Amino acid sequence: MHFRKATAADKDGILALYGSLVGTECCAWTQDYPNEEEIEKDLSREDLFCLENQEGQIVGTISIDQDREVESLPCWARELQPAGELSRLGVAQAYQNQGLARRLLQYGMEELKRRGCRSVHFLVCKTNEKAIRSYDRLSFDIVGECSLFGEEWWCYEKSL
Repeated sequence: MHFRKATAADKDGILALYGSLVGTECCAWTQDYPNEEEIEKDLSREDLFCLENQEGQIVGTISIDQDREVESLPCWARELQPAGELSRLGVAQAYQNQGLARRLLQYGMEELKRRGCRSVHFLVCKTNEKAIRSYDRLSFDIVGECSLFGEEWWCYEKSL
């Protein structure tokens, strides 16, 4: 497996990966989100990353997000600023339950640290039991909860 920054040539593959996860167990994504617009924003900021297998197929993705609603939540620790948000983590169904989500998170955290962030935070849908188990193994703290985008979320944070 190889982790790398995504390029414009990866857009269709990432969009297909997102779409393949819509409607799967615990997934809060819809046909409308995430979409091509999110991919293009992430690419323009160089904030989209992918994990590819030995054949060069994209089997996982994660982005560094800049969502003002999420950033303005009062639960994030002021002493851990500046912080970065990881978002849109997805692993192809055939590659799930192999620790790839944790690897994507670890890569994303390494990138945030390189960028000078002191902490990482993200939202996890309260019904996403698989993700919750995965994040617990990485010693993230649940620092709050919120209701955004029509879903209920746990707010996770960790010092880098």
